[in-house]
Amino acid sequence: MPKFLTALPVYNEVAHVSAVLDEVLHFTPHVLVVDDGSTDGTADLLAKRRDIRSVRHETNRGYGAALATAFATTLAGDWDGLVTIDCDGQHQPQLIPAFISAAMLDPHSVQSTGTIVSGSRYLKHFEGDSQPPESRRRINAEITAEINAKLGLGLTDAFCGFKAYTRSAIELLHINETGYAMPLEVWVQAAAAAVNIVELPVPLVYLDLARSFGGALDDAATRLAYYRCVLDRAEMAVGAAAHTAAR
Repeated sequence: MPKFLTALPVYNEVAHVSAVLDEVLHFTPHVLVVDDGSTDGTADLLAKRRDIRSVRHETNRGYGAALATAFATTLAGDWDGLVTIDCDGQHQPQLIPAFISAAMLDPHSVQSTGTIVSGSRYLKHFEGDSQPPESRRRINAEITAEINAKLGLGLTDAFCGFKAYTRSAIELLHINETGYAMPLEVWVQAAAAAVNIVELPVPLVYLDLARSFGGALDDAATRLAYYRCVLDRAEMAVGAAAHTAAR
């Protein structure tokens, strides 16, 4: 059986973390929480648990930084791969085994480039799906289309945090983006390394329609410009690395 770590990036989730972890543990015994500098009591709850692993950032470093820690923890152990799932209740832990199976059953998973299985909230309609906030759906659609055009991919959801990565795929990723745009850097690097990408449909669930991205990023136009800047920066970095390697 493949041995995958399941990681949850957490920041100030005291209201959700216990229930979500209890549910996740029904489907995998290997759970890591990356507490990204929580100040609301989340750290105290995590410290009392003996059924999970936890790593704490002393200050809030960002969503991408939390996942980079999860990647590093995976590579430091004997894990075959990593599942990432958010802690706000929008993802379905019962799908964790399906993500692992999709990663390991794919024929590319045994190749050096590995596989990323990414959840998509727009690949299939599920009964009871939420209606996404208009600006979030529009920005997701625009950025997803731009990624597909630039990188030759066929994504339907560029931002879903529910993913599975084989170990060999993680080894090819070098994450520098610390914020919410980290998935864009993943797509650019994965495409450049010819990592196989598989999408799995997941229900569309929004429990907090007013959830903040933080500061200026709550403005849709600012957020879209930020995403495009990160995408361009990631492409430039990949291009520069390829040029250096060719010299």
